[in-house]
Amino acid sequence: MSVISFICCLLFIITISQASAQPSFVNHFCLSDKGRFTANNTYHTNLNTLLSNLTSNTGIDYGFYNLSYGENMDKVNAIGLCRGDVKPDECSSCLNNSTVLLTQLCPNQKEAIGWYDKCMLRYSNRSIYGVMETSPLFYLSEITNATDVDQFNQVLGNLMSNLTGIAASGNSLRKYAAANATAPNSQTIYGAAQCTPDLSEQDCNSCLVEAFSRITSCCIGNISGRVAAPS
Repeated sequence: MSVISFICCLLFIITISQASAQPSFVNHFCLSDKGRFTANNTYHTNLNTLLSNLTSNTGIDYGFYNLSYGENMDKVNAIGLCRGDVKPDECSSCLNNSTVLLTQLCPNQKEAIGWYDKCMLRYSNRSIYGVMETSPLFYLSEITNATDVDQFNQVLGNLMSNLTGIAASGNSLRKYAAANATAPNSQTIYGAAQCTPDLSEQDCNSCLVEAFSRITSCCIGNISGRVAAPS
């Protein structure tokens, strides 16, 4: 039986064969147009302090971290989100690895975002909590086409529509949904949809709809696809 995987909006997906792989960055953006800092200035110090304490709250077991540190122009805001099926210890490990790697990749940008397979980290000198954002985004797909593309697309569309509604209606701790559906020739499509849980239901739904529209424009008919955006 084929294994077919799809995902949307702060969405992450990996096929079964990839599930045990070591965490690695899928993609990242250093947003130089949002400002830069100099080494060891106040903003840099605040950023290091914030990231070193991002996962220090051991009471968080739902995979979402939101933290701010500093004042005025030197205030840093960060969000860490883990994939909805990731265990708490794996989540904190992924985010801790991400804080090290992202600051190496973006050594003096005030705003940056990076996605691992299991988590996302973003930080900025502006408010990002509760703000729905669909850019920057990226998508990946496997170029292999599904058999009977029309029926495959119909099953996929229904699956992702259902997952969008379930994820968007989640609570303030988690907005995540995962399920599978049977496509032509007994192929199983696995899908997942997730938003940062600080979003309203309406904003989460809009974000996921936007993400799936990218799937339909870039990757439709392919047996595996992934779209990720800040929200």
